Amino acid sequence: MAAGQSVNGWSRLTEQRSPGTRPRFRPVHSVIPAPRGPVRGGVELMSGQDQDAGTPPESKRWCSSSRRYFVFVVLVSTVVLFFYNTNIREMVPEWNPTKWGMRTNGHRQSTVLPKPRGPGHGTNGSEPTEIVQTPNQTQAQTATPYKYPGPYLVEYPAEYHFVINEPKTCEEQKPFLVLMVPVAPDNRAHRDVIRSTWGGERTALGQAVALFFLMGLHGRAGTGTGTRQPDGQLLQESREHHDLLQSDFLDSYKNLTIKTMVMLEWLDAHCPGAAYAMKIDSDMFLNVPKLVGMLANAPRTNYMTGLVQGNAEVLRQRESKWFLPVEIYPSPVYPRYALGMGYILSLDLPRKLVEASRHVTAVYIEDVFLGLCMRHLGMSPTDPPNWSYFQVEPQQYNRCAYSQLVAVTTHSYDDRVSVWKDFKRPGQYC
Repeated sequence: MAAGQSVNGWSRLTEQRSPGTRPRFRPVHSVIPAPRGPVRGGVELMSGQDQDAGTPPESKRWCSSSRRYFVFVVLVSTVVLFFYNTNIREMVPEWNPTKWGMRTNGHRQSTVLPKPRGPGHGTNGSEPTEIVQTPNQTQAQTATPYKYPGPYLVEYPAEYHFVINEPKTCEEQKPFLVLMVPVAPDNRAHRDVIRSTWGGERTALGQAVALFFLMGLHGRAGTGTGTRQPDGQLLQESREHHDLLQSDFLDSYKNLTIKTMVMLEWLDAHCPGAAYAMKIDSDMFLNVPKLVGMLANAPRTNYMTGLVQGNAEVLRQRESKWFLPVEIYPSPVYPRYALGMGYILSLDLPRKLVEASRHVTAVYIEDVFLGLCMRHLGMSPTDPPNWSYFQVEPQQYNRCAYSQLVAVTTHSYDDRVSVWKDFKRPGQYC
């Protein structure tokens, strides 16, 4: 069709245009050629020669018009599909191929979105939440504060953040001694027992004592997943007692090293004015006045004590709870370390130990790991003034014997509240 030729009152523009641009039309006046012969009923009558050579039959005109219409539709459809496919690829992450039934060839597509901040540590940022999409899986939100590095190592150093915090308590109470008790989030019973017994002693020999319970997130052991938001019961308990610290790592036995290092970070950040801290397990009996008396003459710097182990053999039996393979720790013995049941450290050490941890393989045995960090610093734990002060094996309660101890493991069946009441009654111990 020549330029300017009309089709049903529209004329095609034949000027140059960019690829992919829909052709434009403009209206023109219908051009009717002057009649070349007699007209009957408004129809031109041509001579036989003109009829044979000029006007095609009706069927030919219809076929020609159909071909032009088909070509036009194909061109328009091609342009539309081109832009549609281009926009689809630019819609990530909104585009969900699973939702629309498109194949993904088995490749995972992940989008990282920010987590909501929790209370406390409000300026420390937030860990990402990963939304993973697979061809046979809908979107799922999973809190992953730590990556599984294998059965013998933990994900540290790493950034962990508190979802329940007490950042001002040390500043307000100005304690001489800070007691830190690692405990599972759902172990309210142990926390209440401790508050009713030795954890309730806020002064001893004229020195202020502060108490905190440290925990991670609820979760399924071995999955690396947990619920980041604290539950209502923990929040209510925190409002009642103001002694809970919860960080966003998965709370499990294998993550005790993470829990210990988070504890040290918190002490360095929020209790710089205290003299000492003691990490003590929740199943222990603690003689707080005896401990404070022992610390009265202790060094104020580079000091760590407890039940100190020397030349402890590395357990290579796979069935052992504390098995460590040669490829992780080649030496047959550990450096000196204080048993994790309860150890004391001067509060200049938390920052130094956190720094040392960046240069030491983070094994899952937390007390051994601190011993390795101490060795990196060129230090060693100090033996206690008396070896009988710390007892790892449970001892039958005796008021006189317990008065000579600092800390001792209890039996699970012991009535610790009754023991404490008897221990604190007036009168001579022995």
